[in-house]
Amino acid sequence: MAICLAMPTYAASQELVADTTVTMKATVVEVLEMREELVPGTDLPHTLQTIRVEILDGPEKGTQVTIENDFLELEPGDVFYLNHTTSDLDGTDYYAPVELDRTVPLVVLTLLFVAIVVLFGGAQGVRGLLALVLSFAFIALMLSSIMRGYSPVLVSLGAASLIVLIGSYVTHGVNRTTSAAVVGMVLTIMLTGVLAFAAIHFTALSGFSGDEVTYLNLNTRGSIDLAGLLLGGILIGLLGVLYDAAIGQAVSVEELVRAAAHYSRKDVYTRALRIGREHVGALVNTLAIAYAGASLPLLLLFFGSGPIDIGLTLNRELFATEIVRILVGSIGLVLAVPITTAVAVSMLHGRTFGAPHTHSHGRIEG
Repeated sequence: MAICLAMPTYAASQELVADTTVTMKATVVEVLEMREELVPGTDLPHTLQTIRVEILDGPEKGTQVTIENDFLELEPGDVFYLNHTTSDLDGTDYYAPVELDRTVPLVVLTLLFVAIVVLFGGAQGVRGLLALVLSFAFIALMLSSIMRGYSPVLVSLGAASLIVLIGSYVTHGVNRTTSAAVVGMVLTIMLTGVLAFAAIHFTALSGFSGDEVTYLNLNTRGSIDLAGLLLGGILIGLLGVLYDAAIGQAVSVEELVRAAAHYSRKDVYTRALRIGREHVGALVNTLAIAYAGASLPLLLLFFGSGPIDIGLTLNRELFATEIVRILVGSIGLVLAVPITTAVAVSMLHGRTFGAPHTHSHGRIEG
């Protein structure tokens, strides 16, 4: 009896040993069998394959193995990523396809993008590409810092500010107009951050808006502030459109000051703001449609599942999160126009410009 009572305690004290998984590249040598079965519990057909593959890298390079594949429909010659899992309990080996190797088409598309930007953008396009590379470098640094336990809110604010600062000066050069746009963007980012924090708090969003967030939380043992991560995502997502609005407003003020030096600060501000109002309508529409486009599978899932309760659907965290993203981002974008305009008027009005000449990126500079 004592032994039986002790056994649960003994079992509970045992540690779960994780299996060992190695990912490698492989190519399909031959499709030995292909058959269709129904997905259990549904009427949907599902393709299953028995394939022989050759491993292309790692310690098993050159080895051929026969595996069952119910994940990807592969053909002879296809290159894909393969997981080799070894059970630490009995040493059993399992092989499972993970994803196709899309390196070649991705590289071709990237080179095509770079070629078109350089061809039509010239030196300005090259500076834009450099700014893009630096932006991704800052985002990578941001991700690394968050994984090391730093506050997602503070890290995202810092990364957003650096992307704005470095990207603007690299692309548009060091001048008063660029500086005005940078100051306007940084102020807008700070205000939008405060608004996003308040919105996330009052809508009680937890940050659990998708499966990837759940997996992240499990992998990090809950060490990341997911609500803060959501706030950071809102700020980073706003940057591209915000950049366009702020630079546009700063340039508008510069051109008004050049063309009508006799205008008062109020006149310049009013006329530049009118330009901004025309621009911001299109940008807000762009931002909302971009978010909707990224969420199309989710929208189809809900709207294709029969009659829905609109109130319940909108209050689901998945939808509420996207609504908050759109609204907070749009508010920040609208605020960028008067803020950047005011900063630009303050910095540029009354400035004595030299003889105008065409700058390398197409604007008139003094």
